[in-house]
Amino acid sequence: MSTGARWILVAVVAALVIVLAGPYVVTRISAGNPPPPLGLQTPGESAPPSESPSPGPFDPDGTWVVSPGSQAGYRVDEVLSGEKGTVVGRTEAVGGSLVVTDGELVRADVTVDTASIASDSVVRDDAFRRLLETDVFPNAVFILSEPVDLTGVENRDEPLTVKARGTLTIRDVTEPVTVTLEARRSGDGVQVSGAIPVTFADYGVHVPELPFVTLDPTGTVEMLLQLERGAPVQTPAP
Repeated sequence: MSTGARWILVAVVAALVIVLAGPYVVTRISAGNPPPPLGLQTPGESAPPSESPSPGPFDPDGTWVVSPGSQAGYRVDEVLSGEKGTVVGRTEAVGGSLVVTDGELVRADVTVDTASIASDSVVRDDAFRRLLETDVFPNAVFILSEPVDLTGVENRDEPLTVKARGTLTIRDVTEPVTVTLEARRSGDGVQVSGAIPVTFADYGVHVPELPFVTLDPTGTVEMLLQLERGAPVQTPAP
């Protein structure tokens, strides 16, 4: 198999699991040493001075917007010529907003400009854009469908782990998904990390069986959102 054909195959699979996919960082490495999944900043890591907690109580209610420093991407395993590997992509082209009311996450949407995804292979990038038809469907979107209880997120020392149900739309195909989220206060803001298991066939793509290359039929969407307070949502007067 030619190098170009191999990367086209990788692009076919990787494209399905990029939803929340700047500087765009896309890495392909061996499975023995992949970058860790996107997660919350650990307590031992030093935070920038701007993330130092403000004195007084922390109220999560209100509108939050996805701010710079957020990331999203994908993770999928492969076997190439008998060698196991992991394809990992990361991007900062993430936008969206969330609304918390009475301690519940009641609305959330996260959008990625898939047309902006880039890697270290022009062949792979071109195949990726053709596969997702980014000229017609430039965005991938996650939308929350059920409220999520966020009681405890005001505690900066302990992350809150919850499951959020919603829908994931890629190339105009919408499927129900469940996201495992971890949330923690970060100064005046909130960090949220999440992972979504994805089955490629659910989006109408079936992994082909080709010599020398085997790709898993499932992958993981990863995200790390840096949230800051936004303008309050305006409600119509009665």
